[in-house]
Amino acid sequence: MQSSENKNSQSQVRRPFLNISVAIPDSCLQDESTKLDKSRKISIIARACAIFGVQTIFIYDEGQGNTSDRFLLATILRYLETPQYLRKTIFPKMDDLRYAGVMHPLQTPHHSLSSNPKNLKPGDIREGAIVFHKGKKYIDIGVHQMLPYYGKEWDKKRVTVQLKTVDPITFKEISEREIKQYWGYKVKERPSLFKILEEWNGTIILTSRKGKEISQKQLGEYGKTDNPILLVFGAPDRGLYDILGNKIGQFQNAKTFNFFPNQATDTVRMEESMMGILSILNMAHSN
Repeated sequence: MQSSENKNSQSQVRRPFLNISVAIPDSCLQDESTKLDKSRKISIIARACAIFGVQTIFIYDEGQGNTSDRFLLATILRYLETPQYLRKTIFPKMDDLRYAGVMHPLQTPHHSLSSNPKNLKPGDIREGAIVFHKGKKYIDIGVHQMLPYYGKEWDKKRVTVQLKTVDPITFKEISEREIKQYWGYKVKERPSLFKILEEWNGTIILTSRKGKEISQKQLGEYGKTDNPILLVFGAPDRGLYDILGNKIGQFQNAKTFNFFPNQATDTVRMEESMMGILSILNMAHSN
């Protein structure tokens, strides 16, 4: 029989990361003039999200973005989240990935670099992609051999599998809910920020220089919550008060904060703000 102390300690075990997602505007690249600089900025955003275990990156139509930047942003974010051994299968050659070589890898747990079957163990979890060849379906899990696939997914679709045996290799499909490690972020595009906020079932943090300074008490509450948190960022030329207008006060589950009340620069770039705020919230969760 377990003691009450053991039961309490088990019930107080927390996730290694907050259940947090971010919403960024499709115009967030407009302060960069070249595709190289845009690519580097997206790489920084991807790294920040991976470091702090962000679940979903929402890209919203801010109204002043352009189609090419929006496509570049979504494509590179998805490319960087994809394990290296699956990228050639999933992504065709395209100009938007011209600078892939200068982007820093995420190095998250699902980006296994080992392709040697001798290093596999029963119970290993790997990402795979479905490959359609000569009328049959196979799965590529990055081990120099295609494995027969009899599931329902189709060409170039991602699948998460757990190895049952390694000689021969057999596996079963699993959902990400069954994985204890951080398994990357999803990228979702939405027609407006208002639509995201309206549908969000959880806590919303709006980031703005016009917001109130967040208190230690509030930080502690966010750090301990099990509710999903949505962290929302404005555009380089328009903050959230400009984007949402009088709708900014319509959401009872939303609060607006200034996380950099004593900033010594005229502006804080979005990628800098994202890294700083995620770090602050992560520290609050760890305490």
